[in-house]
Amino acid sequence: MIVNGFASLGAWGWIVFAAILLVAEIFAPGYFLIWIGAAAAVTGVIFLFVPDAAWQIQTGVFAALALASVIAWSRLVWRHKDETTDQPLLNLRSEAIVGREFVIDEPIQAGRGRVRIADTVWAVTGPDCTSGTRIKVKRIDGTVLVVEPA
Repeated sequence: MIVNGFASLGAWGWIVFAAILLVAEIFAPGYFLIWIGAAAAVTGVIFLFVPDAAWQIQTGVFAALALASVIAWSRLVWRHKDETTDQPLLNLRSEAIVGREFVIDEPIQAGRGRVRIADTVWAVTGPDCTSGTRIKVKRIDGTVLVVEPA
């Protein structure tokens, strides 16, 4: 009954539905509702030219377009998922420092110390050494750098 009533609004009902979905995409981002909204918009445009179509046909066209658009979007996303970039560690700040060398600020005593990297002071763990010693980051354990003398 609801679908019948909605489809009885004709093409403009689908266009309004598309606008509602596109606005909803702003509040629930994820690029999913935009494709459903695009399907509703295309359905509306189609039925501007075929105004007397039954609600079952309108709903079927919308369902087919929505399914096709979501499948096309997901294939596009997965095709580009494994693309390499010239900056693979761009937003992976901690991983970017593994393998690099730094100078210890506070001596490592009883296996613990600190090192300043850019504007951040990191806790480090490794063999005891004095301030000014060059260390190399082996790996990261949570928020603690595991180091060794360079």
